[in-house]
Amino acid sequence: MNKSKIKAIAVDIDGTITDSNRKICISAIEAIRAAEKIGIPTIIVTGNIFFYATATATLIGTTGGIVAENGGVISEVDSEGIEKIKVLGNFQKTAKAFKYLDSEVKKKYKDYELKKVDDSESRLSEIAIYRTIDEKILKNILKESPEKFSVEVYDTQFAIHITDINVNKGSSLETVAKKSGFNVDEIMGIGDSENDIEFLKVCGLKVAVANADKILKETADYVCKNEYGDGVKEAIEKFILKGN
Repeated sequence: MNKSKIKAIAVDIDGTITDSNRKICISAIEAIRAAEKIGIPTIIVTGNIFFYATATATLIGTTGGIVAENGGVISEVDSEGIEKIKVLGNFQKTAKAFKYLDSEVKKKYKDYELKKVDDSESRLSEIAIYRTIDEKILKNILKESPEKFSVEVYDTQFAIHITDINVNKGSSLETVAKKSGFNVDEIMGIGDSENDIEFLKVCGLKVAVANADKILKETADYVCKNEYGDGVKEAIEKFILKGN
């Protein structure tokens, strides 16, 4: 991809701009701010709740909008610079699936317990639970259910998410990009985990930090030599800042 074609950055939070202790890396902050300074906005794309994503965007100073809750909630900035929040995921779907899963786990897997993460009351479109059970067990329960649930279940390495099947990071990134006036093929996407594949797939340049899951590295156009925020810095310097 031609460097001059990159008009925006889309970046994940946990494991990408944060380190193994979930602290935001100064190197990533500085690189993102440098890109913003030359007119390349950053879109935050995360499985975190919208309010956390907003706080992160405010701290760093990003201006490209937000995709939160794995695509379930977005923030768009229109042509007049006005931010609008939209809930795209159907929370009722995920709540219904969680209730069924909780009931089945209590009956069939008594050594396990489904417990929602601490920020659950702030989630607008999905349910996230602690990683106390293998996601494959939950997927099998839903697969074998006589009732069909229109949800996805996946492990982000930080929590297990139950999301509306009709939304994901990629489709929501396309919506945010369109409102901001550029195409997704003009975006450099940076991520670390399997659930970042959906949004990296739609980006013109796909980047995986060095600590990324193997499957994400196989999807990427470029795999960083450095981990976490240092990898984000590496990618931004290589594809955006050098020559500007």
